[in-house]
Amino acid sequence: MFDLFIKNGLVYIGEKFLLTNIGVTDEKITYLGNEEFPAKEVIDAKHKRVIPGLIDPHVHFALNCGTVTSRDDFNSGTRSAAYGGVTTIVDFLDPTRNAKELVKSFKERLALAKSSNVDYHFHACIREPNGDLEEYVLAMKELGINTVKLFTTYSETHRRTSDKDIIKLLKLSRTYDFLVCAHIENDSMIKHDDNLTYRDIAEARDSKSETTEALKLCEYAVKTKGYLYMVHCSSGYTLRKIALKYKDYLGKNIFIESCPQYFVFNKEILKSDLGYLYTFAPPLRTERERKLMCKYFDYLSTIGTDHCSFNVADKRGHEKLKGHPLGIGGIETSYLIMHQMFGDKVINKMSKNVAEIERFAGKNGIKVGNYADLVILESKQQITGKPHGATDYSVYENMRLSQVVNSTIVRGKFVLKDGKFIKNTGKLIKCEK
Repeated sequence: MFDLFIKNGLVYIGEKFLLTNIGVTDEKITYLGNEEFPAKEVIDAKHKRVIPGLIDPHVHFALNCGTVTSRDDFNSGTRSAAYGGVTTIVDFLDPTRNAKELVKSFKERLALAKSSNVDYHFHACIREPNGDLEEYVLAMKELGINTVKLFTTYSETHRRTSDKDIIKLLKLSRTYDFLVCAHIENDSMIKHDDNLTYRDIAEARDSKSETTEALKLCEYAVKTKGYLYMVHCSSGYTLRKIALKYKDYLGKNIFIESCPQYFVFNKEILKSDLGYLYTFAPPLRTERERKLMCKYFDYLSTIGTDHCSFNVADKRGHEKLKGHPLGIGGIETSYLIMHQMFGDKVINKMSKNVAEIERFAGKNGIKVGNYADLVILESKQQITGKPHGATDYSVYENMRLSQVVNSTIVRGKFVLKDGKFIKNTGKLIKCEK
């Protein structure tokens, strides 16, 4: 007998929706077909769509930003994730300089993540390395991590990694088969002035700094044959130039991630009375750049959120750009917004693609033998409200959407059922070797 049987649903299999029943046993999908069987629990998904559990490859829970810690921790952040159909999140270890620091950072972050309601994983994060890079990579792989994030900027807070070390890491990525994840802004082009306010962020971090750095790193990846993953691409100028120059490498050894905010808003909103609520790095761009992001959407490999949430008072209390908490929430509405804009082609970018790039076994779609990470969607008009996490606002409030997440299932267990949250214990996911 199955533990769970979902019948009559339109199920997303092989990039199309099929009328299929799903049987779940011991956390995994053990049946796909049109027959009906008894189960401990039977769900009738008639008139509903069933898609793979979504994977957010870019979140920051309980992140210490110096002046304030991001409000969503692993418990509240993954509660919000459940309402958005997200069954796995990837957070970041604190930036470290060597293998010893990396292991310590992993243990500390793992302790915080124990309260997660969905499955979780971590990116390693490196800064100003002072140890042997090969030793760092081997320690990372031993921890079951397949990605290391680096910053090409933030030298003022000692987080930048130099070009020579980036090239070394790209060469090592070819040898040891891992991803180099890069925050792409040219450090020398960032304006640092204590008099700048949050309204100046788009000018202080001009899109040229992103475009030039992205093209440089792509060239490094081509020359070294290394594996490069560029996070939160914000400008259509950047995306278009990469698509035109490096088309043959995209999805092979160069991957690009972006986030919903860069498709929904432009920088004009920073001038509004509530502009301080829309601050993050890289910042919002011009309307032309936003439209180009939409035009070249197909060249993106993944969609993350860069979820780093704060309360209104946290933002409002910092007029100056220096010390202003940069980040917004978005994990709860990311899929619904992106699907409304781009349709079914967002599904793989928010599930299968992430699983295959990260090497998450059993999480690359609805297949027999895979984990029963599933989302049941309902066609229903809604006006978005405040998120179900720990924060008191979202930039995505009052948006009109045509779908709701009815239920979210992690390894066969409901964390959201008929719109009601159910406390769950997520698991640490390690990458396949």
